[in-house]
Amino acid sequence: MMDPRAIFVRSHTTLATAPLVPEVPLHLASDSQRIFQRAAEAQGATGSPFQPYWAFAWPGGQAIARYLIDNPSLVAGKRVIDIGSGSGIGAIAAVEAGARSVLAVDIDPLAETAIRLNGILNDCSAVLSTSTKDVLGDEPDADVVLISDLVYEPELATRVGRFLDGLVATGHVVLLGDRATARQPASGLEEIARYHAPLAPALIDDSLEEGRVWRFRARARGQGTAP
Repeated sequence: MMDPRAIFVRSHTTLATAPLVPEVPLHLASDSQRIFQRAAEAQGATGSPFQPYWAFAWPGGQAIARYLIDNPSLVAGKRVIDIGSGSGIGAIAAVEAGARSVLAVDIDPLAETAIRLNGILNDCSAVLSTSTKDVLGDEPDADVVLISDLVYEPELATRVGRFLDGLVATGHVVLLGDRATARQPASGLEEIARYHAPLAPALIDDSLEEGRVWRFRARARGQGTAP
């Protein structure tokens, strides 16, 4: 019998691409308003109490994906973890940029299913794995850490900030993507790219969105601030 989560994802999405990342087809919401109601109605069957944010390509995720595809040397041959992966657009872009392995993490079980389906769609399954573990308190077993659109609530922003602080002595390369209208992310980050990246599909007509990419290179163990 088919997984009810996969049935839900396929039933309420269409294959489409984000404006900024046409190279990556995704299962995106076929009705950007109605999918929230349908997700609430299907909680018992899918086991997901979360909003269906995975059904959208958010500006920050698009920005990170675009940046990685255009700058593949950042992840080529490296282990990557994408935290708050949503649709998986950043994780898939990392695979396409030549990452050795990519772990896409999202605590929503429906998002995990959507990421797997999107990974199959983009022929990424051999390199891309998924998890629903909350990893914001852990040291990532990866060379590069991606975090996209995860500072939209004060509590999450605080947790992400603490997580970044915890990476200071570990030598990880961190890229954070967000929408330009979001609150300023944690200190110690430098904006390295900004793109026109409208939410896909749109929730508000004629919305103008920009996605930003921030970089934070942690200090290697026993060393001072990295260049």
